[in-house]
This record gives sequence, C-alpha cells and structure tokens, in this order.
Amino acid sequence: MACNSLLPPVARRLEGKVALITGAASGIGECITRLFCKHGAKVIIADIQDEVGQSVCKDLGHAVASFVHCDVAKESDIETAVNTAISLHGKLDIMVNNAAIIDDAKPSIIDNNLADFERVISINLTGVFLGIKHAARVMIPAGKGSIISLGSVSSSVGGVTSHAYTSSKHAIIGLTKNVAAELGRFGIRVNCLSPYFIATLLANNFFKPDGDENFHVYSNLKGVVLQQEDVAEAALYLGSDDSKYVSGHNLAVDGGFTTINPAFGLFAASL
Repeated sequence: MACNSLLPPVARRLEGKVALITGAASGIGECITRLFCKHGAKVIIADIQDEVGQSVCKDLGHAVASFVHCDVAKESDIETAVNTAISLHGKLDIMVNNAAIIDDAKPSIIDNNLADFERVISINLTGVFLGIKHAARVMIPAGKGSIISLGSVSSSVGGVTSHAYTSSKHAIIGLTKNVAAELGRFGIRVNCLSPYFIATLLANNFFKPDGDENFHVYSNLKGVVLQQEDVAEAALYLGSDDSKYVSGHNLAVDGGFTTINPAFGLFAASL
C-alpha cells in the first residue's frame, strides 16, 4: 500500500505536487521524503547511495517515489534529476536542496586543507546553487514553485563546526535571499531551513558523542529534543501552500539557540 493512503485527501497538504529532494536516501532527507509522500506528493529521490535510495522507493511504492543517481556537485546530474521529474510527472513544484557533507574537525585553520575546503563547498554550496538553477529552469515557465535549501545553526553563528561547513551554510542564506529577490516575480518562493543538532550519522561522525545521544549539547528549549521529523514538518510547511507568502526567509528550527548568548545576560544559563 502506498504511503500517501495513510492520510485522508483533505489532510494531505502536498496533494498533486511533485518534489525533488537531494540527499534523500537517508537521514533528514529520507524523513522529508516519507512525510512528503504521506501528504500526497510524488517524490524524486536524488542521491549517490543507489541501493539505499532504491530500497526507500520500494518501501514507499514506485507509484509515489522514484530514484535517480545524483552527485549534486555535477551539473549534469542535477540537470538529469530535474529532467526526470518533468519526464515522469510533467512538472516540479518543490525542490529541496538537502545533500551535504562535513569535513574533519580541525580547529586550527592552519591545519585545514584547500582540497577538503573546496570539496565541502562544491557539495554544500555549489550543489545548492545548481539545484536552485535547474529547479528555476522548469519552475519559471510554470509561474510557481517552492525551493527549500537546508542550512544549519552554522548558517547563523560561528564556532560550532568546521570552517568549510560554516562557510558553506552561511553562504546558503545569502544565496537564498538573492534568488528569492529574483524569482519572486515568477511566483517562485525560495527559503532556507536551518535545524539545530540532530544525532544523524553526519553529525555523529563529526561530534563523536561517545554513545550519549545528547552528550551535553546545550539546549535553550528545555524538555524537547529536536528530531528529524521536526525538520521534515518544517519542510512540509515551506513546501505547502500554507507558506504561500513566505519567501527569502531562514526558518531556524533550533529552539532559540541562535538568538541568545547562554553564558551572559538576564537569562544566562548554568552550563
């Protein structure tokens, strides 16, 4: 049974829409994919993990999910992924630029290698640029669309992750604002979605939590632990018509982390 049968038609917020999601075979991207399908969307999974991506499609049902091999740093792959959406479904309503990598934790910039820096930028930033470019190529003639790029708390503050990752995520917000300024006249919305720490494979490989899921990560919002599903719900909002007048925005899903200094001021926390 296809996943979009789990909700009645009136409750499906993406009914009839087509979405392309990069890095969608696992992690946050997979979670977004599953929720989008649940809400009635047809989804193209674009990823380099062929077997995993095909498995997700099989689980969701090939009537609603399709896989295309895609290295987001290669323009031809992005172009093919977008063309696949058009070929299969005749349109593209939502583009989610989720694919990302992170380099090793090297606190000293002197120890950072140019090749590692450029690799992170090529996927995290150039990949987003290419995703936006080719989504716009097919959305402009349609006169509508929603483009969502995944940022991070590292899009707004420094000192959390590596120089390359932080640079790439900061740049995504600038790119989002610039493209939103251009594409608004075509009815296309462009937004950024920036979550806080989630214990994904990518995050765990960088932070090395030693088995403790939260491992003394500071949280300003007590009693709640951010889950992948929370990020997927935010992406659902930005992709749906519920956010029809939201564009050029960075939606921070971080429990207020980037708005305060936890060590100073009236509401200083005891860490």
